[in-house]
Amino acid sequence: MRVGEHAATELLATDGDEIRIAAEHALERRIPLVIELATSGASADQGVAALHGWGRAARALVACSGVVPVLVLVTGPTTAGVSLLTGLADVVVMTADAYAFVSGPQMIAEFTGVTISNDDLGGTAVHARTSGLAHLVAANAAEGRHLVDDLLARLPAHTDAEAPAMAPFDPVDRDTTLAAEALPATPTGSYDVRDVIADVIDDGDLLELRAGWAANLVTGLAAIGGQAVGIVANQPQTVAGTLDIGASQKGGRFVGFCDAFNLPIVTFVDTSGFYPGKDLEWRGMIRYGAQLAFAYARATVPRVSVTLRKSYGGAYIVMDSKYMGNDLALAWPSAEIAVMGAKGAVEILHRRADDAERDELIAAYEQRLLNPYIAAERGSIDQVIDPVDTRRLVTAALDVLATKRERLPHRRHDNLPL
Repeated sequence: MRVGEHAATELLATDGDEIRIAAEHALERRIPLVIELATSGASADQGVAALHGWGRAARALVACSGVVPVLVLVTGPTTAGVSLLTGLADVVVMTADAYAFVSGPQMIAEFTGVTISNDDLGGTAVHARTSGLAHLVAANAAEGRHLVDDLLARLPAHTDAEAPAMAPFDPVDRDTTLAAEALPATPTGSYDVRDVIADVIDDGDLLELRAGWAANLVTGLAAIGGQAVGIVANQPQTVAGTLDIGASQKGGRFVGFCDAFNLPIVTFVDTSGFYPGKDLEWRGMIRYGAQLAFAYARATVPRVSVTLRKSYGGAYIVMDSKYMGNDLALAWPSAEIAVMGAKGAVEILHRRADDAERDELIAAYEQRLLNPYIAAERGSIDQVIDPVDTRRLVTAALDVLATKRERLPHRRHDNLPL
C-alpha cells in the first residue's frame, strides 16, 4: 500500500490520519507499506491538532514494525517532529535534493549561534554518510520509486510469508574462483569484500543498504541459489574491517530486519576485532556492540557464516559465531580464529623477549593457533572448505535449512539494548 505527501507542504492533522489509515490497512491486509514523504512539518495554523495527527501516524507505524515492511521515500523537505517518521521505517530512500532534520537552521542559529544550511544540516549526503538514516539514495523521485520496487521484489509481504524465490541466471554449482583470488597474499593486505560477495551470490546482484555509512561493515540484499538472503560482511578496505559503534548499529539493525522478514543471513567474516579508542569507549562501545550480539543471538532464520581471514576476540563471537547460535560455520584455509593476532599476543605474553625471540614466538603462535583446523577440532568451525566451493556449499546449506523453524519462549517482547 502506498501513501504520499504533497511536496514541501505543511502536515495537517488529516495528513497524519491518512498515513495512519494506510498503515492500519497495510497491517490488516498484511501487505507492505510505502510512504512518500515531503513536508515542512506540522501546520502552525492547526496548532496542536497537527501534532496529534503525526503522533497517531507514528503509533500506527510502530504497530506495523516487524509485521509488514515499512518503506519511506523522502522526496523533499521533511522537518520537525514529522521527520521522526522516517526513523521508524525499515528502509529509507532519499532523493538527492531532499533534506530532513528535527531542529532546523533557524532554531540552531538562535540557540547555538551556528549558521548552517539545510543541506549541510540534514541533506541526503549527510544522512547517507554521517547519520545513517538513508539506506539508499536516488537522483529523483522516479528513480526512488524504482528502488522501492526493487526492494519490494526482494522482501516477503509480511512476517509469516516466505522470502521470495528468484530464478538465478548462473548455475548454483559454479566455482567461486574470483572470490578465492580476491584475498591478498599478505595477511594484512586490503581488499574489497564485495568482490567475494559478488562471486558467491546470484548474478553478482547485491542491493547494498547504507553503503556510505559505517563502511567497515557491508549489509545488503541478494539471492543465493534463487533464495533471497541478507548479506553481512566485514569490509577490510575501511579501518581493516574492525567493528565500531556505527558498524554495530548498522549490523544489529539489519540482522533484526532480516530476522523479522524471514531472510536467511549469510555472514562473511574478516575482522581483527573492535576498533580501539578512548572516545569510542566513552560514547558507549559496550552498549552498541551489544546490539550486534543481541541481534544475532535472537535471530531464528537460517544463518550461515564464512570466515575468510581474520576473526579475533569479541568480534569473532558477535559476527555470528557458533556460540551466537548460527546453523553452519564455514571457514577458508586462510582463516585465523583466535583471541588476537600473533604479534599482539607475543607482546603481552613475552614482554621481555628480544626481537629474535619474538620473531620465533610469533611464528610458533601462528603455526599453533592461527589456523581454522584448531577451531574445527574444538567445534567452533563446522567445515574448512576450498574457497572455490563457497557458493556450492552455502547454497546447499540454505536448501537444507529452508524448513528450519525455531519456537521462542513466550514473553511480551525482548529488551533490545538501545
